[in-house]
Amino acid sequence: MRSVEAVGRTREEALRRALEKLGAREEEVEVEVLEEGPRALWGLLGRARVKVRVTIKEEPPERARGLVQRLLDLMGAGSKAEVASKSGGEVRIDIKGGDLSTVIGKGGRTLEALQYLVNLMLARAGEGVRVVLDADGYRRRREEALRRMAKEAARRALREGRAVKVGPLPAHERRIIHLALSGDPRVITYSEGEEPQRRVVVAPRRGRH
Repeated sequence: MRSVEAVGRTREEALRRALEKLGAREEEVEVEVLEEGPRALWGLLGRARVKVRVTIKEEPPERARGLVQRLLDLMGAGSKAEVASKSGGEVRIDIKGGDLSTVIGKGGRTLEALQYLVNLMLARAGEGVRVVLDADGYRRRREEALRRMAKEAARRALREGRAVKVGPLPAHERRIIHLALSGDPRVITYSEGEEPQRRVVVAPRRGRH
């Protein structure tokens, strides 16, 4: 976050000097008056003095990254959050370094919970962005592994003529299995069981077994 302090005889003069230092426009900054003595306030004779701190406003992706970083610091993970990409209202943030096993958690549950919390906090703050968190490529690798598991389960179900169970898996991972096989007309998928032991069942389309 870039900020400068500047002094002037009036708020306007101090702000103008700060904007010149930053090379920014007034609508791009936040202004905090640090000092405004009685002479400056009432316009009495003497040397008026107003001191301001001017800070460049952060864009939503950077505010989202900052929020993730603060949560990582509270976890004591020693990791760093970086904006990986921005597309429309979606911001992908990658977490690198430190104790990534703690950040990811068993089956990615901690990472998923962290993503949910960040999006909840951003929504309550009125930010118009949705965050997708990854940890050094973990989410991409895990999704690829789940799609392979889905295809293998479908092959087994068709070869053996019976239902094949995958899991237990958390809800977001079960969804990946369902989506991976949604275009295969030979099989059906559904979930069964109670959390946290809920599984995906892959069965030949002729019926559930």
